[in-house]
Amino acid sequence: MEQVIGGGLAAEALIERGVEYIFTLSGGHITPIYQYLEGSPVALFDTRHEQAAVFMAEAWARMTRKPAVAMVTAGPGFTNALSGIANARLSNAPVILIAGCVGLESVEKLDLQDMSQLPVIAPMVKKAWVCTLAERIPEFIDLAFRTALAGRPGPVYLELPCDVLNAKVDPVKVRRPRSRVESRPLDPEGAQKIIAMLQTANAPVVIAGSGVWYADAGDALRVFVEQTGVPVFTGNSGRGSISDTHPLCFQSSLPIRPGAAFFTLASADLVLFLGSRLSLYYIFGDIFRKEAKFIQADIEAEEIGRNRSVDLGVVGDVRALLEELNRVIEARGIGGTFRSRFQGWVETVRKADVDGKTPTQALWDSSAVPIHPLRLAREVDAFMDREEGEGGLEAGDTQVWMGMTRTVRKGGHYMDSGLYGCLAVGLPFANAAKLRHPESRVLLIIGDGSVGFNFMEFHTAIRRGLPIVVVIANDQSWGMIAHSQTLRLGHSIPDGTWLGRVDYHRLVEALGGFGALVERPEEIRPALEAAFSSGKTACINVMVDPTVISPGSVALANLGGYRTGQ
Repeated sequence: MEQVIGGGLAAEALIERGVEYIFTLSGGHITPIYQYLEGSPVALFDTRHEQAAVFMAEAWARMTRKPAVAMVTAGPGFTNALSGIANARLSNAPVILIAGCVGLESVEKLDLQDMSQLPVIAPMVKKAWVCTLAERIPEFIDLAFRTALAGRPGPVYLELPCDVLNAKVDPVKVRRPRSRVESRPLDPEGAQKIIAMLQTANAPVVIAGSGVWYADAGDALRVFVEQTGVPVFTGNSGRGSISDTHPLCFQSSLPIRPGAAFFTLASADLVLFLGSRLSLYYIFGDIFRKEAKFIQADIEAEEIGRNRSVDLGVVGDVRALLEELNRVIEARGIGGTFRSRFQGWVETVRKADVDGKTPTQALWDSSAVPIHPLRLAREVDAFMDREEGEGGLEAGDTQVWMGMTRTVRKGGHYMDSGLYGCLAVGLPFANAAKLRHPESRVLLIIGDGSVGFNFMEFHTAIRRGLPIVVVIANDQSWGMIAHSQTLRLGHSIPDGTWLGRVDYHRLVEALGGFGALVERPEEIRPALEAAFSSGKTACINVMVDPTVISPGSVALANLGGYRTGQ
């Protein structure tokens, strides 16, 4: 019987799993896999930096709710991928990172690109493995897929030494498992307790986080809030799981967002916290009243009670829980009672929403020059005001301004850097979104600092025929850091915060894309129309006011430990 090599077994296993794309940057250590993927149903999507490849895999995993594969070479290829893995970990993205490494026979011989990779990445992933026998490669790939998606999704790592990939194997010795994990644990008793707690509440609120999106629980969430009349806010990847335009959805749960979020979270007497984390975004739980009853439901037990004692913790699948709640409410015919009970509270929240947005309206409508960042955010939101539009944004001030403004109508159509706050995600995220949704409009809004990290992913987009539109909010500086320094120190430190004016649009034009410079508010929409009409990868360079300080900068300045001499 004809022998096969380890690289062929790896390629075969990935093909069998139905992988559409592998996001990658080539290298000698992984060529044995490349050679067997060439011409296969699995497309190799190559980026200009390994970091971008992992970010693309993260975005793909977040959009599809399925494992996505990134593949990098040894040594510097591996280390370049680490920021992407750290970001995927905090966004719960099921990314499978496959990396080559020096051969087992070459360890400690000072071979090219040799390093001990596994100990570096092991704390950053759900699980990390090195496969040392070529005939076991399909088993390890199956294990990687199962682990990435089981329970709380997250990244995993598989290392394949180059001599293992080149080793010849007798096919008789190869096992080719393909397991599926479909577990939706349910706690019926927890559902009954939640209903009992709702019956004694006067001002409840639902906060729907990433777990709602990953559990595909959007429809069940909508039915629940419609049956009970409880107001709902969404956060992180949960944005859009129920449309911001739903009469009971009051948009983002970020307390800094103009509207009802701060008031409602601080006033609620019962919080139903679904598939989310009590992180910085909720002031580590301190935004909620100490006496408020707190219910937390999460697929991961370790999240229950982080940063705050909970009155009821439910470990399990959020969709299964919501479906059980809906079933019990319908069977007992108590939905009308709930809606009547909470009607006054909902009206209070609606008034808070109007009152909370009124002071910001003048900034959204500002005609000032340089352009106010909130005017830019509102123009982008209004232009992308259709369900089929994809939205992406970077970390830093630009993410804050857009997070204060964007209306999200559909799950999986809005992504930011997540809790890790990693700059450089924007262009890879946008490219992945356009690859996933080629018929949709895809827009990225990014700061001028962030865009420098993976700028050559413009070239990737142009080379691959991905006509994304990138809006750069150009304040000529690392704005969030400069402003937080000003708040703390009384001035910003130019070295390390000042970038100066750069004509990014001309750089994109030089690469073969569309470029436009915008310096006045009334020029924003025509530039957006021209960029999308061009059919090219586009860059709109918008000069925004460098003196405007965002709530995010204020929060950064107030972080513990950020003081002179510390």
